[in-house]
Amino acid sequence: MSSPSRKLEYTAGGLRCAAVSDVGMRRSSNQDSLAVLLAEGPARWQSHGHLFMVADGMGAHAAGELASKLATDTVPHSYHKRTEIAPSQAIVEAVREANSVIYNKGSNSVDFQGMGTTCSCLVVLPQGALAAHVGDSRVYRLRDYCFEQLTFDHSLVWEMAAAGHATEDEIPAYVPKNVITRSLGPHPTVAVDVEGPFAVKPGDRFLLCSDGLTGPLKPELIGAVLSSLPLNDAAQTLIDLANLLGGPDNITTLLVEIADTGKLGLEAAPEEVIELPRRTARNKSVHPATWVALVACAFLTGGLLATGHYAWSGFAVAGLLVAAGVAWTQHSGSSGSFTSSHYMGLHGRAPYRRYDCAPGATSISTLGDIVRQLEDLEGHSNWEVDWKSIQHDREKAHEAVTHGNYQEAVIAYCGAVRRLMQALRDSKNPKPSDSTVDLA
Repeated sequence: MSSPSRKLEYTAGGLRCAAVSDVGMRRSSNQDSLAVLLAEGPARWQSHGHLFMVADGMGAHAAGELASKLATDTVPHSYHKRTEIAPSQAIVEAVREANSVIYNKGSNSVDFQGMGTTCSCLVVLPQGALAAHVGDSRVYRLRDYCFEQLTFDHSLVWEMAAAGHATEDEIPAYVPKNVITRSLGPHPTVAVDVEGPFAVKPGDRFLLCSDGLTGPLKPELIGAVLSSLPLNDAAQTLIDLANLLGGPDNITTLLVEIADTGKLGLEAAPEEVIELPRRTARNKSVHPATWVALVACAFLTGGLLATGHYAWSGFAVAGLLVAAGVAWTQHSGSSGSFTSSHYMGLHGRAPYRRYDCAPGATSISTLGDIVRQLEDLEGHSNWEVDWKSIQHDREKAHEAVTHGNYQEAVIAYCGAVRRLMQALRDSKNPKPSDSTVDLA
């Protein structure tokens, strides 16, 4: 996706998605890329589901843009052809293949040396939703006003916070927030994190985004917008809000909504009754200590019987039986049927963050301040803005707040935001702006 701004909309069975990628207010090129690969037919749905992806390129202008494009071209193609293995394995191998492609391209060209990209993927399957990622682009799930971050940021701040058992807000301000510790491209190999699968139900919404969105906007505000607006409006509004708050980076939002699980091929069962194995099979399923105990008890039993110590041999036999039982339990509990592609195991430790995003006083205050400052621009710009409509939206929001209907207030304020930003896009001389809405 090399264009400064682009929109995508898809509908497939019981699933809808909407995406917007924007250059932002301070950059001259868009180094973000995205990809959507919908299953073609029931057989493909059953085996590999739907794939969604966002990548945020790093490097000089051409290098970062190429890296993210290589990622979004390679991962879907590679994932699509790996039909012989489970989806959780297929997506990891696909991301690793993309890493090799980017690394080789960078190694063979002086202009592209050191280029890289983040990579966040969401795979919607009959077993649930699976996330795979490298870098600090994120995957969220919204359910019933609970906004959950399903991915761990591979960034210096998050790694330091995890090592110190703190939150990223407690890391000293002098630590740069934009340094990532893992990406595709700079090295010949890469570790890929996998989370899930997470059971889905109608109404669930997933967000994949680059840090151009999560940098300016707090998760609570993102969740409030996402929970209040239709999918297309939510995708555009999040982009507009990030731009109004400075837009220092490229911004990409990819939203996925589960509308009808039946049409997805899923059984419409509550999350708590969907049973998934905790682990996949391992080759060495019995713990080494168990083998040691088993062998020791066997030798001890034989020695006591050979020397005529029949009374003591009874205890040794009991120990042998216990060790054998433990070995059988360990072996049978981690092998066999769980290796099927229909049982992927449970990966990761998500969610890593959880936020209450029900529209309320805080989100309304933030949006109200943004719209108020936008109205202050009237008469100080050459934009052809319908200020009366913006004022009308603001009045509707005030009335909704008076009646305690915060969701309607969010809808009204977001309508004003989209009006203004559309006017800016439609203006004759759209240029990168140095203006930022001040929420201090």
